[in-house]
Amino acid sequence: MREEKKVKLLPGIRHYGQPYLIATIAAIILAAIGSLSTLLGPNKLSDITNKIAAGLRGSMDLTGIGRIVLFLVVVYALGALASYAQAYIMATVSQNFTRDLRTKISRKINRLPLTYFDTHNEGDTLSRVTNDLDTFGQSLNQGLGTLVSSLVILIGAVIMMTMSNWQLSLTTIVSSLLGLVVVILLLTHSQKYFIDQQNKLGQVSGFVEETYSGHAVVKTYNNTNTVTDQFNQINQELQTSVWKAQFLSGIMQPFMAFIGNFGYVAVSVVGALLVLNHTITIGTVVAFMVYVRIFTGPLGQITQSFSSLQSAQASLQRVFQFLAEKDDDKRTDAPDKIDQKHGTIDFEHVNFGYTADKPIIHDFTAHIGAGEKVAIVGPTGAGKTTLISLLMGYYPITSGSIKIDGVDIRNLSTATIRNQFDMVLQDTWLFADAIMANLKYNDPTITDQQVIAAAKAVGIDHFIQTLPQGYQTVLDDSVTLSVGQKQLLTIARALIRNKPMLILDEATSSVDTRTEEQLQASMDVLTKDRTSLVIAHRLSTIRNADKILVLNGGRIIESGNHDSLMAANGFYAKLYNSQFEKLTA
Repeated sequence: MREEKKVKLLPGIRHYGQPYLIATIAAIILAAIGSLSTLLGPNKLSDITNKIAAGLRGSMDLTGIGRIVLFLVVVYALGALASYAQAYIMATVSQNFTRDLRTKISRKINRLPLTYFDTHNEGDTLSRVTNDLDTFGQSLNQGLGTLVSSLVILIGAVIMMTMSNWQLSLTTIVSSLLGLVVVILLLTHSQKYFIDQQNKLGQVSGFVEETYSGHAVVKTYNNTNTVTDQFNQINQELQTSVWKAQFLSGIMQPFMAFIGNFGYVAVSVVGALLVLNHTITIGTVVAFMVYVRIFTGPLGQITQSFSSLQSAQASLQRVFQFLAEKDDDKRTDAPDKIDQKHGTIDFEHVNFGYTADKPIIHDFTAHIGAGEKVAIVGPTGAGKTTLISLLMGYYPITSGSIKIDGVDIRNLSTATIRNQFDMVLQDTWLFADAIMANLKYNDPTITDQQVIAAAKAVGIDHFIQTLPQGYQTVLDDSVTLSVGQKQLLTIARALIRNKPMLILDEATSSVDTRTEEQLQASMDVLTKDRTSLVIAHRLSTIRNADKILVLNGGRIIESGNHDSLMAANGFYAKLYNSQFEKLTA
């Protein structure tokens, strides 16, 4: 897997979070208002204490005490409403922001070039859509509001304490200063572990996804012990990263509790001395005991909020890295149609390699006329499928040109190129949807009658009619189809679309001989009057091709029809005879 490129977090937040800026500011203001009610309480508590103390020596001012109590009720009620509104807004912002990012990732996946998926783990990519975004949403919701409230309370507590008595205020601040320094050092050191935690989580997700999809192979080869050991290793690495991140963030809370208790002791001692010296009243000491709790409480909440926001930052970093990947060049400014759709294809001195130092295709030149059926054969690794990928615009060629109806594909949009072709691949691509929807895939103009006619032409209509809901049967795990039946459905889909050109890539390689005959008859219907490119390992299926191109090492070494190539007794003849010998052995 290639190294991820670094992206800056703040520009990404400004870009993707712009729609939620006003709501976030409103939540911050409400969090500040909700926190102010907490700050006003101790000062009024001091007044109540002093009035009660004075009442013990004379008459009790119940009216004054009642006013203070009523004031506190109103203030705390308004603070509660502001805190509720802040929590509601932040929950809405965090989840909507997460939803938007998940949507953007989904769309980004469709815009990425195939080279990205060649170099990145599938499970790690899925982890960014699930684990990373869920972590971000939860951490943002829990962390930001708490952080703002705690900062407001912390700053306000310092102001209120200083206004009340600067000696006790200084005592509280100094007693907590050591804790602040230690917390800052811990937060700085733990960030790398939160990033590593999310990366390791992506690796675990990728391994589990790969193992689950290949579970039958793991069982067949009795490899469960090795797979279990491999999972245990990466799971242990994840546990180590999570433990380090959570341990460093977890020790902050008890450490700040210790600092808070130390502040209580310091204020009690200094306050007692000031009371004895008649510098302050007992009400001021009572108020300061509350202020110490108010002051040290936010310190613990701030450390916890920073831990949550560190998780959010690590997750968001991975999401932004993914969104910053370069899109596939769809050439949207290129012509979106070909004026003359004849179906000719010209490869002119094409060279290509997936990496610069390892060329796959060497000076490939071939002309395919309109309506011709051309087979491309050769040993594994000869470059057959690579040629199709270049023709479809999946990868840019290194040099040379590929033309469709005389137009260089580099001057066409990728949508225009792919709209000229139907494809039937070795791997059948059917989706968890109704058969009718599968056969109409991405073309709402197709009628039900066209679908049924195509199904009859390839011989799959009778089977579909035997299913519980016929053409409306959903192809999920409850419906069992053979490989041949799935392939017939993909052939019917290609027949319905009826594009000028057709690509058949190992379409019969996974079926038995009898099913192959049925598929071959269906493909004869499919290829009629269309330019067809056929890639096949079973050479018996391409004997009727108009032209056969024999590839080896990315070069054409022979070309001609079946009879001429067999008469030449060259590479193709040996390849064909070796398959025939295997069949008759």
